[in-house]
Amino acid sequence: MTEIAKGGSLIIHNIGRLFDPDPDNFGKINVLENCSAIIKNGLIEEIIPAEVEINAAKLEHFDALDARGMAVVPGFVDSHAHPVFAALRNNEFEMRNAGMSYLDIAKAGGGIKNSVKKLRAMTENELFAASAGRIKEFMRFGTTTLEAKSGYGLTLEDEIKMLKVIKRLNDKYEIDLVPTFLGAHDVPEEFKDDREKYISLIINEMIPKVAADKLAVACDIFIEKNYYTIEEGRRILQAAKDHGLCVKIHADQMTCTGASELAAELGALSADHLEYISDEAIGKMINAGVVFNLMPGSSFFLGMHDFPPARKIIEKGGICALSTDFNPGTCYCYSLPFIMTISAIYLKMTAEELLWSATIGGAKALGLEKSIGSLSKGKKADLLVMKFSELSELPYSMGMNLVRKVVKNGKVAI
Repeated sequence: MTEIAKGGSLIIHNIGRLFDPDPDNFGKINVLENCSAIIKNGLIEEIIPAEVEINAAKLEHFDALDARGMAVVPGFVDSHAHPVFAALRNNEFEMRNAGMSYLDIAKAGGGIKNSVKKLRAMTENELFAASAGRIKEFMRFGTTTLEAKSGYGLTLEDEIKMLKVIKRLNDKYEIDLVPTFLGAHDVPEEFKDDREKYISLIINEMIPKVAADKLAVACDIFIEKNYYTIEEGRRILQAAKDHGLCVKIHADQMTCTGASELAAELGALSADHLEYISDEAIGKMINAGVVFNLMPGSSFFLGMHDFPPARKIIEKGGICALSTDFNPGTCYCYSLPFIMTISAIYLKMTAEELLWSATIGGAKALGLEKSIGSLSKGKKADLLVMKFSELSELPYSMGMNLVRKVVKNGKVAI
């Protein structure tokens, strides 16, 4: 067997402990010690315990990766992110630290509108160049599947530009990007006196174009005070469903709007953020099978005192995902392991719940749980070799990168 070639089928041997999330039981992680993983044609073929002899002849043409006694986990699935944008907003970070709120900064021309202005001034090639470096960083921290939203264009042309960049990035890099249309991220400045005209543009032009050209698999909306209302959200998301798109909602982040209940009503893949979700909405989302997509990095980065009520959600039987919400304004963080640390401290989630939420939970939030998120036979061989032995070391190692090898589609990518 040759050592660590970037292609073909692969055997990962000398695994100290393999941590495999159970897709059917939230927070349950199956642990297998001293084993090997057999990968064929980019898919998981078999996990073999140490006491089972490996047929060397069968694996003659396989490449080999020595895990050196380290842990193996599924690749992280970051199910809510905004990686395509024109420029940083670090000045707003300083403004918040000086006492301004997120909504105050937005009213003063910052926030999403700031990103919109800068992105509209870029060509597609310039936007691609600006975004490319970020994509590499996600994989360095173990993310092998990443949702990528539009939402900083807010014109038909500029939203399409963003989605085309996402497709180009997906074609260029090993990481899988899952495109989401977010034309209802904000109401653009030119429509501030006629928001109905912009909503009509989203429903009658943007969504049909995005769906027809297969530029996105889902549609999202930011329902919040000063952004979009429940009724506006219902109209936009129903139009998306009518065109074959899945739906997601930025819900109950700054205030309790009832957007989580709308997610239940529409059968959304997920409702995201949820800092101010009501008890009634928790029950409705559970009954509807909607994933609770938590991203406490935003609360942390914004200096908020309220975080998603993860323990209440989990104790009632909710299914959670964990995401970075990577974006230039409210959470400039590539690292899901760092989000795990924040979640352990502020959401009181266990290490098992954190790994589950960042892998199979994220896959469920994207509707991809049949192909990624755990180490079941036949799933994509997206795995990480990480330098820890006890799972609790993962959230404990604050800000550290424990990833030593990234295997994507059965190939050693990093």
